[in-house]
Amino acid sequence: MMTVKVQRIVNAAMIIVAWMTLLFMEKRQLKRFLPATILIVLFETINGMYGKKLGWWRFYNKPKSDLFGEYPFYAGPFLACSIWVLKWTYGNLKWFVSLNALFNFIFAFPIASFAKRLRYYKLERINHVQFFFYYFYKAFILYGLQYLFDKNYSLKGQGKQSES
Repeated sequence: MMTVKVQRIVNAAMIIVAWMTLLFMEKRQLKRFLPATILIVLFETINGMYGKKLGWWRFYNKPKSDLFGEYPFYAGPFLACSIWVLKWTYGNLKWFVSLNALFNFIFAFPIASFAKRLRYYKLERINHVQFFFYYFYKAFILYGLQYLFDKNYSLKGQGKQSES
């Protein structure tokens, strides 16, 4: 079993590495995609509470706090991957859906299986296919949120131009 100390190190590393990748993104792009990403992370946090309550997965060390369970996934890889996927594919829905499907497939199958072997967490009342769709449908919400933010931003920009 993964010790609590090792789990905390892994959790911290997940968040730090994910956030460090964002240092390679232009500030303008980060500002553009961060609001929609924060909303989808909040949405996922609520979904995660529901999934945890239904026993869809279990962390072996049974952390007393989500800070040591699901939260590092949300604040780290989920957040960073959402921003990067928007940066790379926004404006091309087909590529956006494809890249999200790939990332969610990797998380739902090889990573979830690896986590179980490490005795980090395991899926219990949800299988790998269901876990994939649990994450995948949120891609469409993320894209829609970004569309609304961009639409709202462009409308504000047009209003300022017409005043000049």
